[in-house]
Amino acid sequence: MQIKPDIAADLAFLTELRRDLHQYPELGFEEERTSAIVARLLEEAGIEVTLGLGGTGVVGTLQVGNGTRAIGLRADMDALAMPELADRPYKSKIDGKMHACGHDGHTTLLIGAARHLARTRNFSGTVHFIFQPAEEGRGGARRMVEDGLFEKFPCDAVYGLHNMPGLDPDEIAVVEGSQLASSDSWRITFRGTGTHGAKPHLGKDPITAAGTFLSSLQTIVGRVVDPLQPAVVSACSVQAGNPQALNVIPDTVEIGGTARAYSPDVRDQLETEIGRLANGTAAMYGISVDYQFQRRIPPVVNDAGATGRALAAARSVFGKKVRTTFPPSTAGDDFSFFAGEAPGCYVWLGNGPAVDGALHHNTAYDFNDAAIGPGVSFWSTLVEQELALA
Repeated sequence: MQIKPDIAADLAFLTELRRDLHQYPELGFEEERTSAIVARLLEEAGIEVTLGLGGTGVVGTLQVGNGTRAIGLRADMDALAMPELADRPYKSKIDGKMHACGHDGHTTLLIGAARHLARTRNFSGTVHFIFQPAEEGRGGARRMVEDGLFEKFPCDAVYGLHNMPGLDPDEIAVVEGSQLASSDSWRITFRGTGTHGAKPHLGKDPITAAGTFLSSLQTIVGRVVDPLQPAVVSACSVQAGNPQALNVIPDTVEIGGTARAYSPDVRDQLETEIGRLANGTAAMYGISVDYQFQRRIPPVVNDAGATGRALAAARSVFGKKVRTTFPPSTAGDDFSFFAGEAPGCYVWLGNGPAVDGALHHNTAYDFNDAAIGPGVSFWSTLVEQELALA
Protein backbone atom coordinates (compact mmCIF):
# COMPACT_ATOMS: atom_id res chain seq x y z
CA MET A 1 0.00 0.00 0.00
CA GLN A 2 1.28 3.42 -0.98
CA ILE A 3 0.46 6.27 1.43
CA LYS A 4 0.64 9.71 -0.17
CA PRO A 5 3.69 11.67 1.06
CA ASP A 6 1.75 14.47 2.74
CA ILE A 7 -0.48 11.96 4.55
CA ALA A 8 2.59 9.99 5.66
CA ALA A 9 4.12 13.24 6.95
CA ASP A 10 0.96 13.86 8.99
CA LEU A 11 0.87 10.46 10.70
CA ALA A 12 2.86 11.45 13.79
CA PHE A 13 0.50 14.38 14.42
CA LEU A 14 -2.58 12.23 13.82
CA THR A 15 -1.32 9.47 16.10
CA GLU A 16 -0.74 11.99 18.88
CA LEU A 17 -4.22 13.43 18.28
CA ARG A 18 -5.85 9.99 18.42
CA ARG A 19 -4.14 9.15 21.70
CA ASP A 20 -5.08 12.51 23.18
CA LEU A 21 -8.74 11.92 22.30
CA HIS A 22 -8.46 8.44 23.79
CA GLN A 23 -7.34 9.88 27.14
CA TYR A 24 -10.31 12.24 27.39
CA PRO A 25 -13.40 10.25 26.35
CA GLU A 26 -16.78 11.97 26.39
CA LEU A 27 -20.22 10.39 26.33
CA GLY A 28 -22.96 11.19 23.83
CA PHE A 29 -24.04 14.86 23.73
CA GLU A 30 -21.18 15.67 26.14
CA GLU A 31 -18.41 15.89 23.50
CA GLU A 32 -17.52 19.51 24.30
CA ARG A 33 -13.74 19.05 24.37
CA THR A 34 -13.72 16.76 21.35
CA SER A 35 -15.92 19.11 19.31
CA ALA A 36 -13.75 22.08 20.19
CA ILE A 37 -10.62 20.24 19.02
CA VAL A 38 -12.32 19.16 15.80
CA ALA A 39 -13.57 22.69 15.08
CA ARG A 40 -10.16 24.24 15.77
CA LEU A 41 -8.31 21.82 13.49
CA LEU A 42 -10.82 22.26 10.67
CA GLU A 43 -10.62 26.06 10.93
CA GLU A 44 -6.82 25.94 10.97
CA ALA A 45 -7.02 23.94 7.72
CA GLY A 46 -9.15 26.66 6.14
CA ILE A 47 -12.39 24.69 6.25
CA GLU A 48 -15.72 26.38 7.01
CA VAL A 49 -17.11 25.13 10.33
CA THR A 50 -20.67 24.88 11.62
CA LEU A 51 -21.21 24.03 15.28
CA GLY A 52 -24.17 22.85 17.29
CA LEU A 53 -26.01 20.43 15.01
CA GLY A 54 -27.34 17.67 17.21
CA GLY A 55 -26.03 19.53 20.24
CA THR A 56 -22.30 18.86 20.04
CA GLY A 57 -22.04 17.95 16.36
CA VAL A 58 -19.59 19.64 14.01
CA VAL A 59 -19.79 19.97 10.23
CA GLY A 60 -16.83 21.14 8.17
CA THR A 61 -17.49 22.19 4.57
CA LEU A 62 -14.84 22.37 1.87
CA GLN A 63 -15.91 23.58 -1.57
CA VAL A 64 -13.37 23.49 -4.39
CA GLY A 65 -13.85 24.40 -8.04
CA ASN A 66 -17.19 24.58 -9.81
CA GLY A 67 -18.31 20.96 -9.41
CA THR A 68 -21.98 20.66 -8.47
CA ARG A 69 -21.85 17.32 -6.66
CA ALA A 70 -21.68 17.21 -2.84
CA ILE A 71 -20.91 14.25 -0.58
CA GLY A 72 -20.83 13.72 3.18
CA LEU A 73 -18.27 11.77 5.21
CA ARG A 74 -19.29 10.84 8.74
CA ALA A 75 -17.24 10.11 11.87
CA ASP A 76 -18.71 9.44 15.31
CA MET A 77 -17.04 11.07 18.33
CA ASP A 78 -18.56 9.62 21.52
CA ALA A 79 -17.19 7.13 24.02
CA LEU A 80 -18.81 4.53 26.28
CA ALA A 81 -19.71 4.55 29.97
CA MET A 82 -17.30 1.80 31.02
CA PRO A 83 -13.87 1.66 32.65
CA GLU A 84 -10.64 1.14 30.74
CA LEU A 85 -8.80 -1.71 32.44
CA ALA A 86 -5.87 -2.21 30.07
CA ASP A 87 -2.67 -0.45 31.09
CA ARG A 88 -1.35 1.76 28.29
CA PRO A 89 0.47 5.14 28.30
CA TYR A 90 -2.59 6.96 26.92
CA LYS A 91 -5.17 5.20 29.09
CA SER A 92 -8.42 7.07 29.77
CA LYS A 93 -8.06 9.74 32.43
CA ILE A 94 -11.82 9.88 33.01
CA ASP A 95 -13.11 7.30 35.46
CA GLY A 96 -15.87 5.12 34.10
CA LYS A 97 -15.51 6.33 30.50
CA MET A 98 -13.45 4.97 27.63
CA HIS A 99 -13.17 4.84 23.85
CA ALA A 100 -14.02 1.15 23.64
CA CYS A 101 -15.35 1.25 20.07
CA GLY A 102 -12.64 3.24 18.29
CA HIS A 103 -14.52 6.48 17.75
CA ASP A 104 -11.35 8.31 18.72
CA GLY A 105 -9.82 6.71 15.65
CA HIS A 106 -12.79 7.53 13.42
CA THR A 107 -12.56 11.20 14.42
CA THR A 108 -8.84 11.21 13.72
CA LEU A 109 -9.23 9.62 10.28
CA LEU A 110 -11.72 12.25 9.16
CA ILE A 111 -9.55 15.07 10.51
CA GLY A 112 -6.63 13.62 8.59
CA ALA A 113 -8.62 13.45 5.37
CA ALA A 114 -9.88 17.01 5.83
CA ARG A 115 -6.33 18.28 6.31
CA HIS A 116 -5.09 16.44 3.22
CA LEU A 117 -7.97 17.60 1.01
CA ALA A 118 -7.64 21.20 2.20
CA ARG A 119 -3.92 21.15 1.35
CA THR A 120 -4.14 19.48 -2.04
CA ARG A 121 -7.60 20.65 -3.24
CA ASN A 122 -7.45 17.97 -5.92
CA PHE A 123 -11.19 17.75 -6.57
CA SER A 124 -14.10 19.82 -7.82
CA GLY A 125 -17.26 19.93 -5.75
CA THR A 126 -18.23 20.03 -2.09
CA VAL A 127 -17.40 17.69 0.75
CA HIS A 128 -19.08 17.90 4.16
CA PHE A 129 -17.07 16.43 7.04
CA ILE A 130 -19.77 15.32 9.51
CA PHE A 131 -18.58 14.77 13.09
CA GLN A 132 -21.52 13.16 14.84
CA PRO A 133 -22.19 13.03 18.57
CA ALA A 134 -23.92 10.27 20.49
CA GLU A 135 -23.77 7.25 18.21
CA GLU A 136 -23.75 4.84 21.16
CA GLY A 137 -27.49 4.58 21.65
CA ARG A 138 -28.30 8.21 22.44
CA GLY A 139 -29.61 9.20 19.02
CA GLY A 140 -27.03 11.65 17.72
CA ALA A 141 -27.65 11.00 14.02
CA ARG A 142 -31.39 11.46 14.38
CA ARG A 143 -30.79 14.72 16.26
CA MET A 144 -28.53 16.03 13.50
CA VAL A 145 -31.10 15.15 10.84
CA GLU A 146 -33.86 16.79 12.89
CA ASP A 147 -31.67 19.89 13.22
CA GLY A 148 -31.62 20.20 9.43
CA LEU A 149 -28.31 18.55 8.54
CA PHE A 150 -29.32 17.64 5.01
CA GLU A 151 -31.29 20.84 4.41
CA LYS A 152 -28.28 22.94 5.36
CA PHE A 153 -25.72 20.60 3.82
CA PRO A 154 -27.36 18.71 0.92
CA CYS A 155 -25.51 15.55 -0.06
CA ASP A 156 -25.72 13.46 -3.20
CA ALA A 157 -24.22 10.57 -1.22
CA VAL A 158 -23.08 9.94 2.34
CA TYR A 159 -20.43 7.56 3.63
CA GLY A 160 -19.57 5.99 6.97
CA LEU A 161 -16.61 3.95 8.21
CA HIS A 162 -16.03 1.72 11.21
CA ASN A 163 -12.95 -0.10 12.41
CA MET A 164 -13.18 -3.89 12.45
CA PRO A 165 -10.91 -6.21 14.46
CA GLY A 166 -10.00 -9.36 12.61
CA LEU A 167 -9.25 -7.53 9.37
CA ASP A 168 -5.68 -6.34 8.81
CA PRO A 169 -5.07 -2.57 9.08
CA ASP A 170 -4.30 -2.54 5.35
CA GLU A 171 -7.54 -4.36 4.58
CA ILE A 172 -11.06 -3.02 3.98
CA ALA A 173 -14.49 -4.55 3.36
CA VAL A 174 -16.93 -2.80 1.01
CA VAL A 175 -20.15 -4.74 0.54
CA GLU A 176 -23.49 -3.88 -1.06
CA GLY A 177 -26.69 -4.48 0.90
CA SER A 178 -27.31 -5.06 4.61
CA GLN A 179 -24.42 -4.21 6.93
CA LEU A 180 -25.94 -3.66 10.36
CA ALA A 181 -29.23 -4.63 11.92
CA SER A 182 -32.00 -2.47 13.20
CA SER A 183 -31.72 -1.93 16.94
CA ASP A 184 -35.03 -1.71 18.78
CA SER A 185 -36.06 -2.11 22.42
CA TRP A 186 -39.16 -3.74 23.89
CA ARG A 187 -40.68 -3.76 27.36
CA ILE A 188 -43.44 -5.90 28.84
CA THR A 189 -45.14 -5.69 32.22
CA PHE A 190 -47.29 -8.61 33.28
CA ARG A 191 -49.85 -7.48 35.89
CA GLY A 192 -51.33 -10.16 38.10
CA THR A 193 -52.61 -10.28 41.65
CA GLY A 194 -50.04 -10.74 44.36
CA THR A 195 -50.61 -13.23 47.14
CA HIS A 196 -48.95 -15.48 49.70
CA GLY A 197 -46.50 -17.86 48.09
CA ALA A 198 -48.17 -20.75 49.90
CA LYS A 199 -51.60 -19.80 48.56
CA PRO A 200 -51.13 -19.21 44.82
CA HIS A 201 -54.77 -20.11 44.12
CA LEU A 202 -55.84 -16.88 45.81
CA GLY A 203 -53.96 -14.69 43.35
CA LYS A 204 -52.92 -14.58 39.72
CA ASP A 205 -49.23 -15.34 39.32
CA PRO A 206 -47.36 -13.09 36.86
CA ILE A 207 -44.08 -14.96 37.42
CA THR A 208 -45.41 -18.20 35.97
CA ALA A 209 -46.80 -16.21 33.04
CA ALA A 210 -43.40 -14.59 32.54
CA GLY A 211 -41.73 -18.00 32.53
CA THR A 212 -44.07 -19.20 29.80
CA PHE A 213 -43.45 -16.04 27.79
CA LEU A 214 -39.67 -16.31 28.10
CA SER A 215 -39.59 -19.99 27.13
CA SER A 216 -41.76 -19.23 24.09
CA LEU A 217 -39.94 -16.07 22.98
CA GLN A 218 -37.44 -17.82 20.71
CA THR A 219 -40.23 -19.46 18.73
CA ILE A 220 -40.61 -16.09 17.00
CA VAL A 221 -37.26 -16.41 15.26
CA GLY A 222 -37.33 -20.21 15.15
CA ARG A 223 -40.86 -20.74 13.89
CA VAL A 224 -42.42 -17.48 12.66
CA VAL A 225 -39.72 -15.48 10.85
CA ASP A 226 -38.60 -16.80 7.48
CA PRO A 227 -35.48 -18.90 8.22
CA LEU A 228 -33.70 -17.18 5.31
CA GLN A 229 -34.18 -13.79 7.05
CA PRO A 230 -31.78 -13.15 9.97
CA ALA A 231 -33.36 -11.86 13.17
CA VAL A 232 -32.58 -11.68 16.89
CA VAL A 233 -34.97 -11.37 19.83
CA SER A 234 -33.37 -11.34 23.28
CA ALA A 235 -34.78 -10.82 26.75
CA CYS A 236 -32.13 -8.88 28.65
CA SER A 237 -33.82 -7.80 31.85
CA VAL A 238 -36.30 -9.43 34.25
CA GLN A 239 -37.47 -7.65 37.38
CA ALA A 240 -39.87 -9.35 39.81
CA GLY A 241 -40.43 -9.76 43.51
CA ASN A 242 -37.97 -9.30 46.34
CA PRO A 243 -35.25 -11.81 47.25
CA GLN A 244 -35.86 -10.87 50.89
CA ALA A 245 -39.52 -11.94 50.60
CA LEU A 246 -39.48 -15.44 49.16
CA ASN A 247 -42.98 -16.21 50.39
CA VAL A 248 -44.61 -13.42 48.33
CA ILE A 249 -45.90 -13.76 44.79
CA PRO A 250 -45.60 -10.22 43.39
CA ASP A 251 -48.20 -8.24 41.50
CA THR A 252 -46.00 -7.49 38.49
CA VAL A 253 -43.11 -8.78 36.42
CA GLU A 254 -41.19 -6.43 34.12
CA ILE A 255 -39.27 -7.85 31.16
CA GLY A 256 -37.20 -5.94 28.62
CA GLY A 257 -34.99 -6.76 25.71
CA THR A 258 -33.78 -6.05 22.21
CA ALA A 259 -34.91 -6.96 18.70
CA ARG A 260 -32.70 -6.93 15.60
CA ALA A 261 -33.47 -7.35 11.89
CA TYR A 262 -31.99 -6.46 8.52
CA SER A 263 -35.20 -5.74 6.62
CA PRO A 264 -38.15 -3.42 7.33
CA ASP A 265 -40.61 -6.31 6.91
CA VAL A 266 -38.91 -8.50 9.50
CA ARG A 267 -38.59 -5.51 11.81
CA ASP A 268 -42.37 -5.04 11.60
CA GLN A 269 -42.87 -8.74 12.15
CA LEU A 270 -40.81 -8.77 15.34
CA GLU A 271 -42.80 -5.89 16.80
CA THR A 272 -46.08 -7.63 16.01
CA GLU A 273 -45.06 -11.08 17.19
CA ILE A 274 -43.55 -10.07 20.53
CA GLY A 275 -46.80 -8.27 21.30
CA ARG A 276 -48.92 -11.17 20.13
CA LEU A 277 -47.00 -13.59 22.32
CA ALA A 278 -47.22 -11.28 25.34
CA ASN A 279 -50.96 -10.74 24.94
CA GLY A 280 -51.60 -14.43 24.34
CA THR A 281 -49.65 -15.40 27.45
CA ALA A 282 -51.52 -12.85 29.56
CA ALA A 283 -54.87 -14.13 28.28
CA MET A 284 -53.88 -17.70 29.04
CA TYR A 285 -53.12 -16.85 32.68
CA GLY A 286 -56.00 -14.42 33.14
CA ILE A 287 -53.78 -11.41 33.81
CA SER A 288 -53.13 -8.13 31.98
CA VAL A 289 -50.06 -6.95 30.12
CA ASP A 290 -48.54 -3.66 29.00
CA TYR A 291 -46.37 -3.78 25.88
CA GLN A 292 -44.08 -1.16 24.37
CA PHE A 293 -41.86 -1.48 21.32
CA GLN A 294 -39.41 1.38 20.80
CA ARG A 295 -37.97 1.79 17.32
CA ARG A 296 -34.49 3.14 17.90
CA ILE A 297 -32.22 2.61 14.88
CA PRO A 298 -33.13 1.37 11.37
CA PRO A 299 -30.87 -1.17 9.63
CA VAL A 300 -27.86 0.05 7.65
CA VAL A 301 -28.28 -1.03 4.02
CA ASN A 302 -25.61 0.00 1.51
CA ASP A 303 -26.86 1.60 -1.70
CA ALA A 304 -25.58 -0.07 -4.88
CA GLY A 305 -24.32 3.12 -6.54
CA ALA A 306 -22.59 4.52 -3.46
CA THR A 307 -21.06 1.11 -2.77
CA GLY A 308 -19.67 0.93 -6.28
CA ARG A 309 -17.95 4.29 -5.89
CA ALA A 310 -16.59 3.37 -2.45
CA LEU A 311 -15.32 0.08 -3.86
CA ALA A 312 -13.44 1.84 -6.65
CA ALA A 313 -11.72 4.11 -4.13
CA ALA A 314 -10.92 1.16 -1.86
CA ARG A 315 -9.31 -0.76 -4.71
CA SER A 316 -7.18 2.26 -5.57
CA VAL A 317 -5.82 2.34 -2.02
CA PHE A 318 -5.90 -1.28 -0.81
CA GLY A 319 -5.47 -3.17 -4.07
CA LYS A 320 -6.11 -6.88 -3.62
CA LYS A 321 -6.81 -6.49 0.09
CA VAL A 322 -10.36 -5.33 -0.54
CA ARG A 323 -13.11 -7.68 0.58
CA THR A 324 -16.37 -7.59 -1.31
CA THR A 325 -18.00 -10.21 0.90
CA PHE A 326 -18.20 -9.78 4.67
CA PRO A 327 -20.83 -10.96 7.14
CA PRO A 328 -23.25 -8.28 8.36
CA SER A 329 -23.21 -7.36 12.03
CA THR A 330 -26.14 -7.73 14.42
CA ALA A 331 -24.97 -4.53 16.09
CA GLY A 332 -26.66 -1.28 15.12
CA ASP A 333 -25.36 2.10 13.98
CA ASP A 334 -27.44 5.23 13.59
CA PHE A 335 -25.59 6.07 10.38
CA SER A 336 -28.80 4.55 9.01
CA PHE A 337 -30.55 7.89 9.63
CA PHE A 338 -28.04 9.58 7.31
CA ALA A 339 -28.38 6.84 4.69
CA GLY A 340 -32.13 7.40 4.83
CA GLU A 341 -31.60 10.96 3.57
CA ALA A 342 -29.06 10.27 0.80
CA PRO A 343 -27.67 7.14 -0.88
CA GLY A 344 -25.22 5.71 1.62
CA CYS A 345 -22.36 3.27 2.01
CA TYR A 346 -20.80 2.05 5.26
CA VAL A 347 -17.41 0.31 5.07
CA TRP A 348 -15.28 -1.75 7.46
CA LEU A 349 -11.64 -0.73 7.95
CA GLY A 350 -9.29 -3.33 9.40
CA ASN A 351 -8.12 -2.85 12.99
CA GLY A 352 -5.78 -5.84 13.20
CA PRO A 353 -6.17 -8.90 15.42
CA ALA A 354 -8.32 -8.77 18.53
CA VAL A 355 -5.50 -8.61 21.08
CA ASP A 356 -6.29 -10.93 24.02
CA GLY A 357 -9.81 -11.24 22.66
CA ALA A 358 -10.54 -7.53 23.14
CA LEU A 359 -13.33 -6.77 20.69
CA HIS A 360 -15.57 -3.71 20.47
CA HIS A 361 -17.00 -2.60 23.84
CA ASN A 362 -14.35 -4.52 25.78
CA THR A 363 -12.53 -2.81 28.68
CA ALA A 364 -9.19 -3.46 26.93
CA TYR A 365 -10.17 -2.42 23.40
CA ASP A 366 -8.09 0.08 21.46
CA PHE A 367 -8.07 1.56 17.98
CA ASN A 368 -5.01 0.44 16.02
CA ASP A 369 -2.88 3.43 15.00
CA ALA A 370 -1.54 1.39 12.07
CA ALA A 371 -4.96 1.94 10.46
CA ILE A 372 -4.65 5.74 10.42
CA GLY A 373 -2.70 5.96 7.16
CA PRO A 374 -4.95 3.52 5.26
CA GLY A 375 -8.10 5.12 6.64
CA VAL A 376 -7.09 8.68 5.77
CA SER A 377 -6.02 7.50 2.32
CA PHE A 378 -9.39 5.84 1.71
CA TRP A 379 -11.41 8.91 2.71
CA SER A 380 -9.20 11.19 0.64
CA THR A 381 -9.23 8.98 -2.43
CA LEU A 382 -13.01 8.58 -2.25
CA VAL A 383 -13.46 12.35 -2.40
CA GLU A 384 -10.86 12.83 -5.13
CA GLN A 385 -12.43 10.14 -7.30
CA GLU A 386 -16.10 10.93 -6.72
CA LEU A 387 -15.53 14.67 -7.11
CA ALA A 388 -12.91 14.30 -9.83
CA LEU A 389 -11.63 17.34 -11.66
CA ALA A 390 -13.17 17.65 -15.12
